[in-house]
Amino acid sequence: MRQIRVLVVEDSLVFRELMVQNLNKDPAITVVATAKDPFEAREAILKHKPDVMTLDIEMPKMNGIDFLKMLMPKNPIPVVMISSLSDKVFDALNAGAVDFVAKPQAADKEQLAEFIQNELPVKIKVASIAKLGNRRRAMIEPLIQPIKADNRDVVVAIGASTGGTEAIATLLKAFGPDIPGVVIVQHMPKGFTEMYASRLNRQCGLVVKEACHGDKVLPGQVLIAPGGDAHMSLVRGSDGSYQVAVRKGEKVNGHCPSVEVLFDSVAEVAKDKAVGIILTGMGGDGAQGLLKMRKAGARTIGQDGSTCVVYGMPKVAYDLGAVEYQEKLSDITKRLYQILSKM
Repeated sequence: MRQIRVLVVEDSLVFRELMVQNLNKDPAITVVATAKDPFEAREAILKHKPDVMTLDIEMPKMNGIDFLKMLMPKNPIPVVMISSLSDKVFDALNAGAVDFVAKPQAADKEQLAEFIQNELPVKIKVASIAKLGNRRRAMIEPLIQPIKADNRDVVVAIGASTGGTEAIATLLKAFGPDIPGVVIVQHMPKGFTEMYASRLNRQCGLVVKEACHGDKVLPGQVLIAPGGDAHMSLVRGSDGSYQVAVRKGEKVNGHCPSVEVLFDSVAEVAKDKAVGIILTGMGGDGAQGLLKMRKAGARTIGQDGSTCVVYGMPKVAYDLGAVEYQEKLSDITKRLYQILSKM
């Protein structure tokens, strides 16, 4: 088995050595070099040609975001950001990083162990198969102008993982205020979903917020499942309206919140008054749920392999027969509005 060659860029000597020691314990990973700042990192990239780089946002001499902007056009490499709780991580993703992982508190031994032993190695393995060219093609294609759609008792459910933050932003920026209520699960750590929703709320012509238990699903509004230890489901309120339930639960398909949980609930509650969209991401979370949605009469769309950063979740869904329409990212909004106009 070929090992994934990793460059670790981290200014803290203690944390850097801790990462190296533990990453090298994984039989699929080998750390080929380390760097304490972007200038050392650039030299290490040219010398060692790593498969994946881990990169801190806050570093001496040059921050990680500026380094990415300089690096990616000439030496594109899959990058996993390591970020404290800051919305700067979304600037890093916009600059070309594949994914990110929350930086643990050194005093929290349990959090630190989870980061070192599970979260970071998984992110590195996913990044190693990411298609950076797909991401660039997806983002530079022109967005379509939405057509008018009827937003009566309909809900749009979206699920995504690796590469999803930018894919979701692309879609929401193309949605008009006439869009039916939108519910989203994007795999993301606790705390970051609130900042992500706030960022999208500023960028889009829609109301975007992190979901709270009991929130109504309203036209022109987007509810994003909070990251952490809770799942988001679609339910009917006492007045018959769509609402979301946010309840703590165990991981499903390795994730909490899980796309599967959301899609299952949409299939049960909304039936044929729903559209499901599954976007870029590793694994198969949401694929079975999307199939249930389609069998319940919902319309379904999957992002195609040519525009996915990781063609995992949409591929599993497509292979199951859960995807009615497979589209490039830039064509999903057009297809969605065509479907909505006939519902």
